Parts: sequence; structure tokens; C-alpha cells
Amino acid sequence: MSANTTTLDVREDIRAGHEPFSKIMAAVAGLSPQENLLIIAPFEPAPLFHVLAKQGFAHESKQTPAGDWQVLFTRHGGVVATTPAVRSTANACGCDAVQPTEIVELDARGLEPPQPLVTILEAIFLLPPGATLRARTDRRPMHLYAQLESRGFAGESAEQADGSFITHIHSR
Repeated sequence: MSANTTTLDVREDIRAGHEPFSKIMAAVAGLSPQENLLIIAPFEPAPLFHVLAKQGFAHESKQTPAGDWQVLFTRHGGVVATTPAVRSTANACGCDAVQPTEIVELDARGLEPPQPLVTILEAIFLLPPGATLRARTDRRPMHLYAQLESRGFAGESAEQADGSFITHIHSR
């Protein structure tokens, strides 16, 4: 890795059940304009891509032979604008229509428990204010609901035709 890259390994934090978001954001805040950030995680931290894109970072991610992920964040010219979406009564979970909100997609299918739970809990801390997380899982996330409630979030799940579930998660 080049001398202008700071490496942050969050695998142990996540395995220990700690949310590394504040640690990641502190590392980002400490970067000089010429520095990159390499994050090593047990899963691809897709919601982080959006958060750091708003701060002017592009990313490249690759999975290691051991199954972990290395994501290199580099600064690009400008801040990326996000496109808001509107949640309607026609969505998959049957949620009531609300004001326009941003929807962040997360696909946790194919992960073995407890990784879908850990991945979703990590993602809610990366949600922009007012955004909704739309998480796809192989199973109904029964253990997720109490965890969401204790963190100030609510979630509604709906089974899909293929047997998977979509859970819409938003702050209360």
C-alpha cells in the first residue's frame, strides 16, 4: 500500500459486537487531503460507500481469498449528490406513504447467521438522517426487531415471492 494510505482494520470490532462507525469517521476526519483510507472488514460495507461519497470519496472494494473485504477510499473532485426516492403505499412491506426519503439498499442474502444481523446493525449507523434502509435477507430477521428498537429504529419485513425478505428500517 502506498505511504499516503491509512489502514483501518475493523474486523475484530465487528466480531466483538462493537459498531465501528465512529472509529471509521474519526479516521476519515484525520486524513490529510492527499491521504486514502483502506478499510478491512468481514463484509463489504456498502452503506459506508454512500456516506463517504458525500464527503468526496470514491471507493474500490475487493474480497480477499480469506473472505474478508478490503475497501480503498480515495478522494475525487467533488461531492456526489444523492437522488431522493419516495416511499409509497405500494412498496413491498406495505408501509404507509411518508415524505420523500432516501433509500439505502443492503443485500445480506447468502450470509450465514449472525452476519445478516451484524451487517444490518452496522448499516443503520451509517444511514443519513431521514433515510430508510432496505435490507434483503434469506430469512425473516426475527432477532433484528428488538435490536432495532433498542437503537431507536423500527423495521417492517415482507416475504418476497422467492422466499427472501425485504425489511424497511427507519429511525423512530
